[in-house]
Amino acid sequence: MKNQFEFLKEYKELYQPKTTPVIIDVPEMTFFAVDGKGNPNDADGEYGRAVGLLYALSYTIKMSDKGGAKLPGFFPFKVAPLEGFWQMANGEPGVDYNNKDKFEWTSVIRQPEFVTDEVFAWACEQVQKKKGLDTSRARLWRFREGLCAQMMHIGPYDAEPASVARMDAFLLENGYRNDLDARRHHEIYLGDPSKSAPERLKTVLRHPVAKL
Repeated sequence: MKNQFEFLKEYKELYQPKTTPVIIDVPEMTFFAVDGKGNPNDADGEYGRAVGLLYALSYTIKMSDKGGAKLPGFFPFKVAPLEGFWQMANGEPGVDYNNKDKFEWTSVIRQPEFVTDEVFAWACEQVQKKKGLDTSRARLWRFREGLCAQMMHIGPYDAEPASVARMDAFLLENGYRNDLDARRHHEIYLGDPSKSAPERLKTVLRHPVAKL
């Protein structure tokens, strides 16, 4: 579709970093969010259902004008990429890729600023009615991530620790420390693992930081 708003193009500093770490101040954004726990690779697991719900809600907003709904402030847009905030069980900071059953996560998809509480409630009603999905786990989340380090990771998800180590080294060299005790490991998925070879997947890695 021509003339549709694209988050990736309008906010390149947030979604298209280089493969070397940088410091960035992330502004407040609006998301659809679902919280859960467990291994994201489990077939028909909690994570897969959460992702399906997020996309159902997001595409309901995107296609609303095709169904005759007139959402205040609506403009055509491309659905933003899936993102995830991760930690370990009981709020332990960071991620242990060898212990995925203990993951705790919040899966999110960014929304345009016209998506208000009322628009979210409308989308939930539509998804319940037309798709029969339970939307009670979804929430509208406005979140300012603040000061972070980020970089583009290219390759399999399980190879991310090498990129995380590069970010940690960058922080020490530049007078920062990671702030994972207060905020969470963040990933933005720019590739589709069902369509791309693992070595070609692109994932934005983002860690909260604080000055030393």
